[in-house]
Amino acid sequence: MRADRLLSILLLLQVHWRMTARELAERLEVSPRTIQRDMEALSMAGVPVYAERGARGGWVLPDDYRTDLSGLTGLEIEALFLTKPARPLADLGYREAAEGALLKLLAALPTMRRREAERARQRLLVDTSGWRQGEDPAPCLPALQDAVWRDRRARIVYRRNDGTTVERVVDPLGLVAKGSLWYLVAAVDGNPRTYRVARVQDVEVTDEPCQRPEGFDLAAYWAESTARFVRELPRYPFTLRAAPEALRRLGASAGYVRAERIDPPGADGWSTVHLVADVEEVALGYVLGFGDTVEVLDPPALRQRVLTTARSVVAFYEGCGGE
Repeated sequence: MRADRLLSILLLLQVHWRMTARELAERLEVSPRTIQRDMEALSMAGVPVYAERGARGGWVLPDDYRTDLSGLTGLEIEALFLTKPARPLADLGYREAAEGALLKLLAALPTMRRREAERARQRLLVDTSGWRQGEDPAPCLPALQDAVWRDRRARIVYRRNDGTTVERVVDPLGLVAKGSLWYLVAAVDGNPRTYRVARVQDVEVTDEPCQRPEGFDLAAYWAESTARFVRELPRYPFTLRAAPEALRRLGASAGYVRAERIDPPGADGWSTVHLVADVEEVALGYVLGFGDTVEVLDPPALRQRVLTTARSVVAFYEGCGGE
């Protein structure tokens, strides 16, 4: 609808100040000619939009122009009230601010919309925490947040995976919350790197300005970085023959083991299952947990290790006086 589109244009220009007709058209999925007509309609309605020419041109809304927009739809209002403030907001000190903002929004809504929001909040809840989500203390998060906000270089002491510590002078570029874990994206000599905040032992925020790589985009970097991490994970494929009672557990991901394909059961009811772990040791422990409800088909080395380990366990318990 055109009224909704005009409101969307106003919101976009209030956020971005200047946007080209093509950018607006792509965001709103209409043609640039339609955007041109919409701009004429806004101008006739008294909204002070105007066009700037040149390489950096576009449609502009003066920085001092603001309008109160109450055009939230029922679904948009419900979406805002479905989640409680997430743990990352609390980590950053925003829990009370988030709750206060929702209360103010609720109070500002018309009576009918307020009832819709209350109805949604009482009937639906989105809880983003996991059942086994452990604590990951990050005492240096406030200092890193300060460095990121103020664009200041920081000197950090970082504990690596092997337990050794290193000292780095970094240009903090952003913070990322992955579930309940915090990561710092920071540049060293202009090259962005990722640090787990819980492993940062000490932070000294300097007075030197942060040097951000030209064109750096935090969301794009994180997407590429995580995709590369998944691609480079070690893979140890193995194949099992599984009894019907084992299939439910095999079909679900379990730590660093996941089922990639489960073939239809044979005449005896057993199915061939193709799985992948990160290393052989993990696959070995996983298989032993199923006892005699699975049989290793491939690779032969894993089958032999299961047999050797099982014999060792039996010998151990017989030596302890077991029957």
